[in-house]
Amino acid sequence: MMQWLSNMENTKPLALVIFFVVFVGILLYVFANKKRSKRLESYKNIPFLEDDEAGEQKDKDSRNG
Repeated sequence: MMQWLSNMENTKPLALVIFFVVFVGILLYVFANKKRSKRLESYKNIPFLEDDEAGEQKDKDSRNG
């Protein structure tokens, strides 16, 4: 088994199959359940909300300072 894996001609297709299976598994995990899909969709604006809060805090600090 180890000699078969040490040959690059065998390892590359095996790695491709493993990565493809993992990729499809992630897609199924994310999109298969409607609840999970809606919850993950609601997370898409989180980075922008943090920027808005930081900007508001900066404005408050400049007004008070």
